[in-house]
Amino acid sequence: KRGTSIDSCDIRRSVKSTCDPWKTEEDPDSVPGVSRFQPRRTPGVQINNLSSYSPKDLFLLYFATDTVKTICLNTNKNAAKNILGKKYKWNNIEMEDLYNFFGLLIYMSLVSLPSIQDYWKQNSILSVPIPHKVMSRDRFRTIFWNIHLSDPEEDEQNDKTKGTPGHDKLFRIRPLYDDILCACKAYFHPRRELSVDERMVGTKAKTGITQYLKDKPTKWGVKIFVLAESASGYTIAFNIYTGKTQTQSVHGLAYDVVKDLVQTSFLGTGYHIYMDNFYSSPKLFMDLARMKFGACGTYRENRKGCPRGRGNALTKKSKRGSVRWIREGPLVFVKWMDTREVSVCSTIHPAFSGETVDRRVKAADGSWSVRKIPCPTPIVAYNKNMGGVDLSDQLIQYYSTKRKTSRWYRTLLLHFLDIATTNAFILHREISSTKQEQAMTHKDFMVELMCQLCGMSKEGISQSRRADHVPVAISTVTDSAQKGSKGCYF
Repeated sequence: KRGTSIDSCDIRRSVKSTCDPWKTEEDPDSVPGVSRFQPRRTPGVQINNLSSYSPKDLFLLYFATDTVKTICLNTNKNAAKNILGKKYKWNNIEMEDLYNFFGLLIYMSLVSLPSIQDYWKQNSILSVPIPHKVMSRDRFRTIFWNIHLSDPEEDEQNDKTKGTPGHDKLFRIRPLYDDILCACKAYFHPRRELSVDERMVGTKAKTGITQYLKDKPTKWGVKIFVLAESASGYTIAFNIYTGKTQTQSVHGLAYDVVKDLVQTSFLGTGYHIYMDNFYSSPKLFMDLARMKFGACGTYRENRKGCPRGRGNALTKKSKRGSVRWIREGPLVFVKWMDTREVSVCSTIHPAFSGETVDRRVKAADGSWSVRKIPCPTPIVAYNKNMGGVDLSDQLIQYYSTKRKTSRWYRTLLLHFLDIATTNAFILHREISSTKQEQAMTHKDFMVELMCQLCGMSKEGISQSRRADHVPVAISTVTDSAQKGSKGCYF
């Protein structure tokens, strides 16, 4: 009976809360009880900060020796299968060949030319000095045509399972996908503010995982859900969307994506997760609160559990800077009138704490002036911390190795390469900051990485040829007339 009365009270309280009108910025709101920040590891770089690391050392954290050996092995197998009836000559690649190949891809991201052939042109206005010193054009093209991440024989076995629950749509990238994802988590632990968003990797290859999003700058491509640190843009974890599954989701795709990316076993507790209205829902935010995660994001009013039809709501005639809010336990719903109505919910912040933002306002006489208007606390925090994935995308796009290819798995290989170089650069900045040293610029880091992968100096001279040595005679003949036949100097 006592349990029944408590449940009845909860029901009455819930019914009452669904009838409460919207409150304004004049009404005080209590700060919700936020879980204490307890990360699994000390936030920051998870390698010895006091040691010196070259750009190549940091890059190879993501393309480890075993990973590179696996790619070489599978590429050689794929080339042996493809070479029948082809005109090109194939020589098996070793690890150094793959490093050179990656180095040239980075070089092409730094020096843009209309086509791959232009990088090997001689005696032309477009001639560049580096590529032909690293490998021949045909060698580069044959590696690009044949590079393969998975075992070709196992690919055939996986293809036979199409249409069954045992089929893996990502099998062709699975070895590198798993290794890169593990490395992203292993070598950096994020600070408290994180953001979740989607990223489109452009491709029109005909595959079951290609998506079309009309509102995105890149409309056709592979959709990737990304968890990134808000401050640095470091890519912590990501999931590749493979389309609708055969088993129906209980709470929907957006709910599952966030719960899969945010793992207490890896992160710890007390993190603040920022997301847009595709992911936000009262159900998700309350479940994250039970996991001791805070959440903040814009929301759609038609989502289940969001307040609708309440009194004192904003209207089109509401004054700019007007605030409305409703609190339901740890979750607060906030509406704010800017040039249009903005809706945000949060389990971290109070509704309003006196923050203001500057807006240009037109006076009756046509003149413009800057005026401070009230802004809800969750919106201020959202604008500050939501851009982690956008920052990651921005850093990737500066020097992206993306090339046009008909094979979707090559497109994702190049994107993994971009993730590795970008995360390596972020590690370099973090280490330099810890040691109170001046960090390299992004461009200088990429130039240095390219040189080290290709075995070149910044002057374009092969490192092996630069080694200083004294010529040694291979013959002890003293008669100058006999030296030409008995030996030479090298």
